[in-house]
Amino acid sequence: MGLLFAAILLPLWGFAELGEEVHEAESFVFDEPILLRAKAASGPWLDHAFLAISWAGYQGVIILDVVLVGVLLARRRWREATFAGVALLGSALLNLTTKQLFARARPTLWESISPQDTFSFPSGHAMGSMTFVVVLVLLAWGSRWRWPVLLLAGAFALAVGVSRIYLGVHYPSDILGGWAASIAWVVGIYAAVFRGARRPWKTLQVEPAAR
Repeated sequence: MGLLFAAILLPLWGFAELGEEVHEAESFVFDEPILLRAKAASGPWLDHAFLAISWAGYQGVIILDVVLVGVLLARRRWREATFAGVALLGSALLNLTTKQLFARARPTLWESISPQDTFSFPSGHAMGSMTFVVVLVLLAWGSRWRWPVLLLAGAFALAVGVSRIYLGVHYPSDILGGWAASIAWVVGIYAAVFRGARRPWKTLQVEPAAR
């Protein structure tokens, strides 16, 4: 339980620190240098690759979200489906709300090949993909698949975040904010749904009444 609380509080603290700087219109020393490095590395094949990854990190993730919840419902895993559904849908609503709250403008260092007209902080792509990843990892944690899921899904979330920086539509701090918010949110929902001795795929054993 202590690890769960740490997994909620640490990313929540990180998001609060980032959000405070964004709210006060302060600049992060690492934002523009990283963006400019990404621009310097750009090329036609990377353009195509990161456009595809960016698509997968939003439209693709929405499809995967629906499939995951649908499969859990079809298997009558009600608690797991509730956890996934609330975490995934709630993350999207939380992202929309926080974007309006912080109202941070997008980077304008160059004209992006994938222009965006919504607010920048926190990144919706980063938040949505990380939400899906953390949901998968937590559902798989008690199984032998946990490390492959963690490595593959984590690499996917990282690639999505990098793609948004490469395309010049997000500051690195937007990505960090999206990751922090999604981790805190999903772990919080997990702690609420699987409180006590409950775990994914497990059924609580009820002790027989003493005679």
